[in-house]
Amino acid sequence: MVDWEVKCAERTHYMTRSAIREILKLTQRPDIISFAGGLPAPELFPVDRVREAADLVLTERGTEALQYSASEGVAELRDLIAERMSRRGVQVTRDNILIVNGAQQGIELIGQVLLDEGDSLVVEDPTYMGMLQAWRPYNLCYHTVPTDHDGLDIDALREVLKAHPKLLYLVPNFQNPQGVTLSLERRRQLIALLDEFDGLVVEDNPYGELRFGGEDLPSLYEIDAEYSGKRALDGRVIYLGTFSKILAPGVRVGWIAAPMAIMEKLVQAKQAADLHSSPLTQLIVSATARDGFLDKHILTLREVYRDRRDVMMDAIATYFPEDVHFVKPEGGLFLMVHAPKHLDMTALFKVALDHKVAYVPGADFYVGGAAAGGHTFRLNFSNARPAMIEEGIKRLGAMLKDVLVPQYMP
Repeated sequence: MVDWEVKCAERTHYMTRSAIREILKLTQRPDIISFAGGLPAPELFPVDRVREAADLVLTERGTEALQYSASEGVAELRDLIAERMSRRGVQVTRDNILIVNGAQQGIELIGQVLLDEGDSLVVEDPTYMGMLQAWRPYNLCYHTVPTDHDGLDIDALREVLKAHPKLLYLVPNFQNPQGVTLSLERRRQLIALLDEFDGLVVEDNPYGELRFGGEDLPSLYEIDAEYSGKRALDGRVIYLGTFSKILAPGVRVGWIAAPMAIMEKLVQAKQAADLHSSPLTQLIVSATARDGFLDKHILTLREVYRDRRDVMMDAIATYFPEDVHFVKPEGGLFLMVHAPKHLDMTALFKVALDHKVAYVPGADFYVGGAAAGGHTFRLNFSNARPAMIEEGIKRLGAMLKDVLVPQYMP
């Protein structure tokens, strides 16, 4: 009998399964109302448009679509992305774009290129669980920076940057898991700090186009270009984008937008990982998005998700105990609820399932785990229809009041 545990590389000891992916296995029962996954609304997937695009691609360019392709990605899709990223005046070109299998692969490739074992990484606290999972094998030293309703605490960030960490990772728009957005003033302060301390930032922006409230803010790469006076993607920002939230996650098409000085290393890492992403899928995505369809589709998503966010917030106000709080998200898919600190929302997940409702416990989004965020939980408002959101929050509110008795006894 082979002892595979002994045979495995040392770095595998830092690998774990995604808590969310495991939770989703438990929420497949039809009687469970799940707010657990970061799932877009499936009824809004443009199935007919994708079908037409697939037929067009296979009819007109079938041999090209089914052949090996360039590691950087299909040229016309990269041009489409570059055009969309250049709309505010920053010049992003095809050569700045690398197509990847979802932004999650982009995170993995960036880690391979920029991180050595034991490097220091700056993150929001809490932060995106998928990044923690991808980079955990590097056994990093994490510097956590607290957040409030305006995002990252800039004063705390300045103190952290004095230690000259290798990299800063953040989700500035409608952050997963909290739903908070980094304010314009703090974006500008952040870029100035990175210039002062010679820092780098990974701007992960899967939700930025799903804004349905407040002012549309420039991306960090745009502020960085303005700060340097170059008006090009040639500074301290590596940008991650994806079609998962604005088209469909099943296409698994994302991209890295980066300065040319680092792009060659990213392409080398991509070649070693899988040679290239599927040209068939890339061409279908490009054909689906063209002629203004994607912009119109995003407007539909914004309207639907705004309504569902409002239904969830109204239901929380009606059914939840008074001593819970959250930040109102101006877009995206999530909000994070802070329950009284003595509650263990990981342990209570099984109780919630008994009430036939599910959420994601917040502990795994925190570098400090349960000690820092055990009382928090994340809710997704994009996937369920309004009536299901109302009923699910009612069930969850009943569960919370049950565990907080006698305060909420009638």
